[in-house]
Parts: sequence; C-alpha cells; structure tokens
Amino acid sequence: MHLIIDGYSSSKEILQDEQFITYCLEHYPPKIGMTKISPPYVVRYVGPNPRDWGISGFIFISESHIAIHTFVERSYVNIDVFSCKDFDTEKVIRDFQQEFQLVKSRTCLIDREWSEIEPIAAVTSGFAYHER
Repeated sequence: MHLIIDGYSSSKEILQDEQFITYCLEHYPPKIGMTKISPPYVVRYVGPNPRDWGISGFIFISESHIAIHTFVERSYVNIDVFSCKDFDTEKVIRDFQQEFQLVKSRTCLIDREWSEIEPIAAVTSGFAYHER
C-alpha cells in the first residue's frame, strides 16, 4: 500500500519545525503496527526558488518507509506512507490531518498488492483519489 497525503496547513510553525517532524517520524510507525529500522533523517532545504524552502524527513521501516516534505511559504505538505503490510489508511489520514493542522487535503491510495502465484503482468494497481 502507498498512501499519499497532500495538504495545506493552517500552521507554518509546524511546517518549519524540524524537531516536530523528527518526533512524528520517530513515534508514528509503532502507532500503525510498523517497525522502525532506522532513526529519522530530517533536513532543512532551500530550492532554487527561495519560496520553496522547507523540511524533508524520512524514516525506514521494515515494511518500507514514511516520508514528509514541507513547503513552508506555500503552507503545503506531502506525506507518503509506503508499506508492504496493510494498515488503517483512514486512521493515518485523520492522524496526519490533525498533527499538521490540515485545512484542505487530497489523498491517494495505491494498492500494490500482488500474489506470488499470479504473473506480475496480471496484477493491476488500484488508485483512489479523495479530496477532503
């Protein structure tokens, strides 16, 4: 499963808080039954356009990874939860909407499940987009 959350926050303070992003990445995986296999890696960056500065954070989990990218001046955040193990997507959406104070968001769930007994060519990925 690959859950993508794109949203606009009411709090630029949250989006530029490296400690908050680190805390989220450190403490969230166990809340959804995932296993951390690395510490969070969080960096502040500035793109070619100075308005594109923000914080990017990433943590490896045994099931895959969780990534967060903020664009502070745009009040925007991208969040990816990618896992080979099923998880409660509605809970994750609610949790991140609350934690990042999202006033508008769009989610996409990509189902990447496949069976070892089926040829890969026979498997189709499912996409579901939701505006919130």
